[in-house]
Amino acid sequence: MVRYSKLAFRTLVRKYNCDLCYTPMIVASDFVRSVKARDSEFTTNRGDRPLIVQFAAKEAQVLSDAACLVCPFADGIDLNCGCPQRWAMAEGYGACLINKPELVRDMVRQVRNQVENPRFSVSIKIRIHDDLKRTVDLCRKAEATGVSWITVHGRSVEERHQPVHYDAIKIIKQNISIPIVANGDIKSLKDAENVHHMTGADGVMAARGLLANPAMFAGFDETPLKCIQDWVDIALEHGTPFTCFHHHLMYMMERITSKQEKKVFNVLSSTPAVLDYLSDHYGV
Repeated sequence: MVRYSKLAFRTLVRKYNCDLCYTPMIVASDFVRSVKARDSEFTTNRGDRPLIVQFAAKEAQVLSDAACLVCPFADGIDLNCGCPQRWAMAEGYGACLINKPELVRDMVRQVRNQVENPRFSVSIKIRIHDDLKRTVDLCRKAEATGVSWITVHGRSVEERHQPVHYDAIKIIKQNISIPIVANGDIKSLKDAENVHHMTGADGVMAARGLLANPAMFAGFDETPLKCIQDWVDIALEHGTPFTCFHHHLMYMMERITSKQEKKVFNVLSSTPAVLDYLSDHYGV
C-alpha cells in the first residue's frame, strides 16, 4: 500500500496474526539510482520478517539490481503488475504489464539469474483480463519462468469498486501449480476464510481491510482499543511522521467513531492534540 505499509504499520499487523508483509510499491529505477530514495523508501529491522519488497519496474536489469540491493534484508521481491493508477501505467509500470507477458518473463528470469540466494522468492501481483484465457496464459508463462507465487486481484484494470471476480481466481488456481493468493475486498477474517473456500487459493492478501482494522486477521470485527494503543506506542517509537500517524488512526477509528467525533478528530493537527483526544475519549 503506497505510503501506508511501512515499517511501523507492518510491526502492528504482525502482532495481530498477519503472516507475511509487503512494503509499499517502490519504483525500482529510483531505488537503484538514489541512496536518498533507498533511505526514505525502505526501512526494516530484525523483527520485520518475513518481508516482501514490492517494486514497480519495466526493465529486467533494473529490477534485478534492486532485488540484489534488498536481498540481504528481505525474503523476496514482488513485481507489481496490478497497479491501475494512471501515473504508473503511463510510465509503463503496474497493470499495463499484464499485456506484456514476455517482459514479465524476462524480468523474473533476470532476478532469478542474478540473486544468488535460492530461497529468495520472486512473485508477481496481477489484475485479470476481460478475456480470462489471457490471464491464464500470463500465469502459465510466469510459472514456467520460475515465479514463486502469483497474487491475483480479481478485477480488471478498469474496475475499481465493482464486485470482485472470485470465480476468475478459482479458474486461475485450477490451471496453475504454484501457489495463488487471492486479493480484493477482504475486510474480515470471515471474508478471508470464505474467499479461500470459494477460490481454493493458497492464501489471501488484504490491503484496505487491514487499514480499517489492523487486527482483522486475529478475528476482530472492528479495531480494538488495544490495537489503537499498540499503534500509538509503535508509531511514537518509530518516529512516524504526524500525517501518517494521524491518517492511520482515522482509518482505524472509522467504524467506532460518530460523525461528530470524526469532525473533531480528523482536523487535529499535532501529535500532542491527537494523544490528548485519545486519552480523554478512549483512555488510550
